[in-house]
Amino acid sequence: MQSRAFWSKVLVLSLLLLAITLPSFSNMDVSAAMTIDQIAPVTSSQPTKPSQAERKELFEKIGLLTGIPWTYLAAVDQYEKTMNTAKKRTVQQSITNIYFSELVWAGMLNPDPQDSNLKSISFFHGLGRDGSGDGIADRANDLDVLAAMAAILGNNGTKVDNLQMNLWNYYHNARSVERIRQFAAIYESLGTLEANAHAFPLPVTSSYSYRSTWGDSRGWGGNRTHEGTDLFAGYGVPVRSTCYGIVEIKGWNPYGGWRVGIRDLNNIYHYYAHLSGFQKTLKINDIVKPGQTIGWVGSSGYGKPGTSGKFPPHLHFGLYRDNGSTEWSYDPYPSLRRWEREDRGKKK
Repeated sequence: MQSRAFWSKVLVLSLLLLAITLPSFSNMDVSAAMTIDQIAPVTSSQPTKPSQAERKELFEKIGLLTGIPWTYLAAVDQYEKTMNTAKKRTVQQSITNIYFSELVWAGMLNPDPQDSNLKSISFFHGLGRDGSGDGIADRANDLDVLAAMAAILGNNGTKVDNLQMNLWNYYHNARSVERIRQFAAIYESLGTLEANAHAFPLPVTSSYSYRSTWGDSRGWGGNRTHEGTDLFAGYGVPVRSTCYGIVEIKGWNPYGGWRVGIRDLNNIYHYYAHLSGFQKTLKINDIVKPGQTIGWVGSSGYGKPGTSGKFPPHLHFGLYRDNGSTEWSYDPYPSLRRWEREDRGKKK
């Protein structure tokens, strides 16, 4: 059920966005805004937090007004969520996950880092905006934050190349720009924000065994630790995507042999190694879903392309987190156990 209070705020934001001075808004008019506002359904229920469907509709409305694809608005919001988790940042909003520091919001030279006055924020080149219609730029207000991000994304135009440039100008980080592009591609393919399901990497009906092997020592190629969990199974057992995500890497690695890397919407990299082969239509930038076959168990690796049979057939599965500048492995065993239980539960 949808909230009257939520959609009344959306109406205010829609009208106020028209007043933001942006080149990308120059072709928008009030009649267009009214058409968009009129399609917002209203009921009497009062949920404390909007659903994912309501959030998607909000991104779509902002997109219609600004020319910014809703997928990019959602992707920025999701990327910011992953950075909040990785950097242990706290946001005060209930609709969006976008974070602005006090200095960025108020202006780097602003003597008042908690400034909410629109004129002084503008004078000090702060990014704060008023999206709620109360005349102030509140860093803890969802609608103000969304208006500020819309201004950033639409600053030099809203075509994909422009969006990439605008994101670079804001983040100054090629990794951030690439992650947001990947997230936008996932949302565009799925058409929904509901993309958190997972699957066990092997069919639970197949014969396999595994235990926690993360951190064990490895000798080939020099002294190193094991950054994953080995799941032993026979040659040709299907290897499946564990998540909704985008294929980031596919090909040969001297250690992992034939391997695939998939990035999910939590900015976690899922690594599948030692495959005997790939699903023939799979390619880089493909969007995959949980349970989708991406390859088959093998024993490739520890040598030049094509090397195989230096160890028993198994799937090496790894998980890596990204904080925007570096990436590190963590133990996938607890996740594997949880996904296995979930898949077995579906079979009952």
